[in-house]
Amino acid sequence: MRHFLQAARPLGEDLLSTFVFVGLKLAGVDLKIAIGLGIATAVIQIGWALFKKSPIGALQWMSLGLVAVLGGASIMTNDPRFLMIKPSIIYVVVGATMLQPYWMRRYMPEIARGRLGDKPILVFGWIWAGMMFATAALNVYVAMTVSLATWAIFMSIFPLASKIALFLVQYVISRAIVIRNMRGQQMAAQPATA
Repeated sequence: MRHFLQAARPLGEDLLSTFVFVGLKLAGVDLKIAIGLGIATAVIQIGWALFKKSPIGALQWMSLGLVAVLGGASIMTNDPRFLMIKPSIIYVVVGATMLQPYWMRRYMPEIARGRLGDKPILVFGWIWAGMMFATAALNVYVAMTVSLATWAIFMSIFPLASKIALFLVQYVISRAIVIRNMRGQQMAAQPATA
């Protein structure tokens, strides 16, 4: 779970400006003020990283650009749905990154890397990418068909819950494969008795 949270943290940080916007909008703050504070949040995050001389990932720059562009479109059209689409774009980018074969290997514990095998790592990497694409599509659908309040509830529950569920399924299956492979190696190493 610690590895999952470490992997999810950058995405949460990149979505912070969206969370600020949604929280303010749900609190009844004017659309322009909510968007302005969302943009300010993204600018402060980038500024703080520059001040600390921390590397700023492409996803974070993209997030700032999306907040500014989609926020501007929301202000011009008076429609917050433009900003509600932002998580979908980020999920698509993350999903596309996860299509890289064996991306997951570096996040696996040492015991799993050596005994799990390449095929499960490859397949689970693709499943995670599929989850990201499905979440992106579902977010677009929800953003276009329900109220901001319902969308906010969806975004606060589904993305995290679905990823925790997939993580647990992957953990159980991977653990079973590792145990099976370890037992097979132990049996193969035992001397044959006559």
